[in-house]
Amino acid sequence: MDQLVITKAKELLDKTDGNICKHCFGRKLAPLVKENDNLKIADEMSEILEIDFTDNECVVCENIFDKVDDYLYGRVYNKIEHLGVEFDTFMVGTTISKEIKQRDDELSNELDLNPESIKKELNRIIADELARSLGKDINSFKQDIVVNVDLKNKPKARLQINPIYIEGKYNKLIRGIPQTKWPCSKCKGKGCEACNGTGKQYLESVEELLSERILEETNGYEAKFHGAGREDIDVLMLGSGRPFVLEIKEPRIRKIDLEKLEKEINDANKGKTQYHNLKFTEKNRKGEIKQSSPDTFKVYKALVKCESEYDPDKLAELSKLDEINQQTPLRVLRRRADKVRVKHVKNVETNVIDDTTFEMIVKTEGGLYIKELISGDEDRTHPNVGEILGVGAHCEQLDVLEVSEK
Repeated sequence: MDQLVITKAKELLDKTDGNICKHCFGRKLAPLVKENDNLKIADEMSEILEIDFTDNECVVCENIFDKVDDYLYGRVYNKIEHLGVEFDTFMVGTTISKEIKQRDDELSNELDLNPESIKKELNRIIADELARSLGKDINSFKQDIVVNVDLKNKPKARLQINPIYIEGKYNKLIRGIPQTKWPCSKCKGKGCEACNGTGKQYLESVEELLSERILEETNGYEAKFHGAGREDIDVLMLGSGRPFVLEIKEPRIRKIDLEKLEKEINDANKGKTQYHNLKFTEKNRKGEIKQSSPDTFKVYKALVKCESEYDPDKLAELSKLDEINQQTPLRVLRRRADKVRVKHVKNVETNVIDDTTFEMIVKTEGGLYIKELISGDEDRTHPNVGEILGVGAHCEQLDVLEVSEK
């Protein structure tokens, strides 16, 4: 054994008056030797220095490693069985007292050592045993569950069930359905006479028509819908659909047949909503679909109604729409910051219907409010359709035809 290791071992014994356990002794010396088995290091040094670790009361960890026993593993197994949780990958996290961590850090600093922490060794020991006994894989980067072990007093175990994320696209085929669950404006979701005790402003939503069935299949706790933007309640979502990610929190069942579920859900909601290309995805995807870039676009079909007859020859001028300065629309001002956003129109096509009505197909950068592009929103959007035509105009009906991929 290297002389430096022996010197540090003697210093370690001196600092602790020999009251140190094999785990802490080997762990402190591990960075100095080519060996990652802390107990083996302690055994080798005990022979060289004639150390007896038997019945030592460790002044560093208070013999916390003795708590990693059958009782602890039993708590974990019971928790997994009780919850009926399905998983393939896991990691372990432990909680220890601040006093133990402080003593451990102070001793390392005094001896100029840089060992792994007590928590890291505990995590590894517990995880290795669980992996062996349960036949599951340890994964510190992506795991289905986290086994949290509290060793401050009598050992306790808690399971953190990580979400699953399902990506797809949806179409909304009828008007009057919001994208996400909408709590009652009077009771804020508690249930009252106005909402017939449902707690909801609208009985159905694009989110719920999908999530309720998937929550049932996964035995999940809650669902959260992340859409690539949203359309108004009175607007259809047509074409290839709007991208979304559905987050299922605390799913006890993770292995579900998405192709089968997609067909079942679509059959049940025929004529209302449709969901396409459901597939499992990663957490970062929910943020990616919300991000806009200059290359993303949306295509709308708007039925424009004018307050009086318009000049059909002026419709051609709408194709010149480009940069739009749009102050936050009055109808969304309560939930969005009041500021001017610069957006761009990429293309406009028109089709005359009658003297006061025409259809407009408009391709725009994401984030442009079309209803306000048409009406002007009390001069908060410039330029706008009404001012170009020289007559008051409003959007009588709006459909989303396409939402580009992120």
